[in-house]
Amino acid sequence: MKTISRRLVLGGAAALGFAGAAFAQTKPIRVLVGFAAGGGNDVIARLVAQRMSEGAAGQVLVDNKTGASGLIAADILAKAPPDGTTLMVAAQTTYAVAPQLYKSVAFDAPRDVAGISLLGASPLVLVVNPSFAAKSVGELIEMAKARPGAINYGSGGVGTTPHMAAELFFYNAGVRMTHVAYRGEAPAIADVVAGQLPLLFANVSVVTGQVKAGTLRALAVTSPKRAPGLPDVPTLAEAGIKDSDVETWFGLTAPAATPREIIQKLNADVRKTLAAPDLQQRFAELSLSVTPSSPEELDALIKSEAVRWGDVIRRANIRPPE
Repeated sequence: MKTISRRLVLGGAAALGFAGAAFAQTKPIRVLVGFAAGGGNDVIARLVAQRMSEGAAGQVLVDNKTGASGLIAADILAKAPPDGTTLMVAAQTTYAVAPQLYKSVAFDAPRDVAGISLLGASPLVLVVNPSFAAKSVGELIEMAKARPGAINYGSGGVGTTPHMAAELFFYNAGVRMTHVAYRGEAPAIADVVAGQLPLLFANVSVVTGQVKAGTLRALAVTSPKRAPGLPDVPTLAEAGIKDSDVETWFGLTAPAATPREIIQKLNADVRKTLAAPDLQQRFAELSLSVTPSSPEELDALIKSEAVRWGDVIRRANIRPPE
């Protein structure tokens, strides 16, 4: 991925739709990301922020607050002043999965955050180091059945969507592997590229470049259809593994008490931003779909995803890291 500066000179109030007296403010706008730079949440946050910056004045700080599957950042969001100056880009990992893993946390997404809009969705891709013996999903399953638990796989952390997608795949394929959790998707990917780890599921938007460059080999994508950015890579369903479709969705959110007029204004500006042809082209190159929504639709999605992934957590007996 192209590196985008952590401190982005974006558009301040105008870039995020705060133009006009009702939304005028001089403070920088902080967009929280709960995972390390280079991961899926970070990539989409910076792409959207970069497009919003064009022609505007002011500052927006993209602030990576890692830990506890994004809950550290989410807790900061929940406690932030509900004035539109603190927002967060998050996915199901933080809002639908992590609260069910970390039972001691006080954060509850339906209660503590307000949806603004979905931004996009990324299928996942099962990638391996080019030297790894398995050249297909079928060969990987054969290896895993012959040596239960002997093959390691990585993820950006317990409860992340790539971790949950892997557990869903293992259940449907009838195999078992050993999870190695990292503090972010990017370092896990780096270890697969370096040969320190054989495989992982990753967001297509993050690893498309490595797959095309040959530093990673893709075995299958988790989307119902093949990813536009990786048209030669089969789906898990095509590889014979049913009911394993997973996409990482990314949404922009605010503290729950944020006035509805600010939420609605932000929603309108997000929709306008996502309609920009150059942004849509960049999303397509990374196999990211553009999925704007109403605030209410994002709120409902968070609730429904909690039910789905709660079932996977219980079935796989997933526990939070100690």
